[in-house]
Amino acid sequence: MAAESTSKREAGSSDGPGALYWFLKHFVIGPWLRVLFRPWSEGVEHLPAKGPAILASNHLSFSDSFFLPLVIPRPITFLAKSDYFTGRGIKGWFSRVFFTGVGQVPVDRSGGRASEAAILTGERVLKSGRLLGIYPEGTRSPNGTMYRGKTGLARMALEAQVPVIPVAMINTFEIQPPGTILPRLQRVGVRFGEPLDFSRYEGLEDDRFILRSVTDEVMYALMSLSGQEYVDMYASRAKELIAEGAPADATALVKN
Repeated sequence: MAAESTSKREAGSSDGPGALYWFLKHFVIGPWLRVLFRPWSEGVEHLPAKGPAILASNHLSFSDSFFLPLVIPRPITFLAKSDYFTGRGIKGWFSRVFFTGVGQVPVDRSGGRASEAAILTGERVLKSGRLLGIYPEGTRSPNGTMYRGKTGLARMALEAQVPVIPVAMINTFEIQPPGTILPRLQRVGVRFGEPLDFSRYEGLEDDRFILRSVTDEVMYALMSLSGQEYVDMYASRAKELIAEGAPADATALVKN
């Protein structure tokens, strides 16, 4: 029942960013971010002027979702945690109004049927001609390292038949690592790679080996753009190891 209700909530969500998105970007939050952090960007020309595409980004900080939309002319829709839309009280109301107003779409990340619903929601966004922002690692890196991507990205790209544009956030971990509320004042960069075309795999979206291959190709592009170390484990597992006081690097792969 929970997955079903979440799916209905997703299906009835906003069809993209509204007036609040543009107001915040150009008059409230955006100008301050530009002055304080002086964000730079490279490769913006790789973004399509119109039509759907997936922007697949590394995920180093909560601020990633602010700086990425800031440097591109088109609005971008992220699949946001459903928790942001279901809170109670004044804080819950503000969160719900904010994330809905900026065109974000709620998804349940609990796995199983919820994961399938999230993929369908992403495909709906793409079929409406929008840019969809995805963090393939599924969660923020706990230590600045890049971890294994999840294959939901590949499913969406193959089923919707859209290009994937790798995006590397630069220096956002340094300004606001996980657990930090106020970011440090340093320059932030956003680097866009050339679009990745996976049309050669059309009709193979149910092949798990193809999905893994596509996902790994995207992660390799992200690693090359960002210069991050890559470790072939999921970020969720890395967080568990760090909580246990164990290293979440290549040595952990040997031990496990």
